[in-house]
Amino acid sequence: MAVEVGEVSVEGSALRPGEIEGGVGLLLDALEAVDRDGWYAALEVSRPWSRHNPRLVGEFARPAAIRWYLRRELSALLSKGAEITVRPSRRQLAFDDPQFFAALDEERFDVRAKKLFLFGPERMALSLDRLSHYCGTPAESFQRYVLFTNYAMHIEAFRERFPDAEGPVRENVQMPAWHHKAEDGGGVSIVNIGVGPANAKTATDHLAVLRPDTMLMIGHCGGLRNHQRIGDFVLATAYLRADHVLDEVLPTTVPVIPTPRLNQFLLDELDERAVQYRLGTVYTTDNRNWELNQRQPLATMRAARCVAVDMESATIAANGFRYRIPNATLLCVSDKPLHAEPKLSGEAAKFYEASKRQHLDIALSCLDQVRRHHPGGLPNQDIRAHDEPLLSGEQP
Repeated sequence: MAVEVGEVSVEGSALRPGEIEGGVGLLLDALEAVDRDGWYAALEVSRPWSRHNPRLVGEFARPAAIRWYLRRELSALLSKGAEITVRPSRRQLAFDDPQFFAALDEERFDVRAKKLFLFGPERMALSLDRLSHYCGTPAESFQRYVLFTNYAMHIEAFRERFPDAEGPVRENVQMPAWHHKAEDGGGVSIVNIGVGPANAKTATDHLAVLRPDTMLMIGHCGGLRNHQRIGDFVLATAYLRADHVLDEVLPTTVPVIPTPRLNQFLLDELDERAVQYRLGTVYTTDNRNWELNQRQPLATMRAARCVAVDMESATIAANGFRYRIPNATLLCVSDKPLHAEPKLSGEAAKFYEASKRQHLDIALSCLDQVRRHHPGGLPNQDIRAHDEPLLSGEQP
């Protein structure tokens, strides 16, 4: 057993600016070669500028799935003068190995320690496999910018907009995904998570290992204000979490809000198009028929001055907060349960046809702004704890 075989080290301080890209390529190729040989790849980063945490180590499974992310982060580290070493760490565990299950427990990780990566390689391997299972496409196909919807009509609009988009390779996929690919992962993926917080949690649990630049929800909601109209937009500024699927790992007392910069881009698009919208709190419930037991949810909605109710947005936002992924929510009012405008099949069909393209266009234009203004990714200091940096070279 020759664990040291394949070790590659690149010292950023010894590289000229034009040599950094080559150094990064060498490291990426080494990571993928270690993975192909059946090992988890270890990445060690020596950061001479850090007084308290000069050395960070992480392990990866299937690093090719996040090659664009690693390229960006390793470039930043080498540019700052870090020394980075790739080596085989330990043999990959099979999914049916009893040790594999034990290694998935996120509570085993010391949250007080600075990390090179949020996830262990077993967790990463499982999530990449499950993304393919649930979404019907290889995990490697996902792009840096991800949209979530709870209706197939947004998928239809996406496929009209991008007829060459890659989709599921089999039928009857639980959460079908489509990908408009661009160089270095710079395109857009959309996932139809369906209705309810369980799928929203499942999708974002696993997508988090890919480290997307954004997660944007573009679903439908019930409008709660008298002056809202069917087809008006709702830009979430906060959430009331009555979805319950994350309460054990993220108490509802923890504030969760959308990423401010992402919200500002969405607001710019809404104003530019002069469409009707409201800003405010979205109430996310796990009860599809909450209207049948109204007392408690209505009291909560009124106390918080909620403007909309849905079943997915707060779940996506909460996991975005947990896993340090910039996120936002742009919903469209499809019914008004408090004002005698329920969601009826005939009227709903007309609304869906009229709204789907505009809704998607606003989201895509927002992502264009993100690409233009933040090609290296949105700043995420507001969702990154001081003792939990990721791979960024900017952390102390």
